[in-house]
Amino acid sequence: MRIRPAIPDDLLVLQDIERAAGAPFRDLGMAAIADDEPPALDVLDRFRRAGRAWVARDTDDHPVAYLICEPVDGALHIEQVSVHPDAARRGLGRALLAHAADHAHEQGLTALTLTTFTEVPWNAPYYARLGFRALAEAELTAGLRRIRAHEAELGLDRWPRVCMRRDWPETG
Repeated sequence: MRIRPAIPDDLLVLQDIERAAGAPFRDLGMAAIADDEPPALDVLDRFRRAGRAWVARDTDDHPVAYLICEPVDGALHIEQVSVHPDAARRGLGRALLAHAADHAHEQGLTALTLTTFTEVPWNAPYYARLGFRALAEAELTAGLRRIRAHEAELGLDRWPRVCMRRDWPETG
C-alpha cells in the first residue's frame, strides 16, 4: 500500500470509507457513531486543498484508508483516520499516522494529538500501542479544549473520551 495526497476524485470514496469504518461501532452499542454521517465533501476538500489529507491506496490506486489533520497549538491534530474494514489489520492506520508525523516534523510542529474513545479497542488502546499517551485535563491546550467542547456538543461524550499526544523522540 502506498500513501499519496488526496485528490478531488477521492472525496466520495473517503465518505464511503468513513461509513464502512463506522459500522463496527454498532457491535459495541454505539449505533449513533455507526450511523454518524462522514465529513461533508466541502470539509474533506478543505483539508485536501490545505495539503492535510492523505490516502492509503491499493495496487489499483483506489483509496482504502485516509487521514485528515490540522495544526492545533503547535501540534498536528489528527481530525480523523479511518481504514475500510476490508483493508484493516494491514498497518494502514499506522502508516498514515507515520506519514502525518513526518509531515508535522517537517513543518516544525512538536507532536501529534488526537481525541478518541477510551474503551474502543481500535481507538485509545491502539493509539497507546503506537506511542500516544493520554493527556490529563491540566495538559490540554486551548485548542484541544475547544475541540473537546465541540465533541461534547455533538454528543460524543456519551462514551468516555480522551485527548492523546505523541511527542517526537528526544534527539541529540
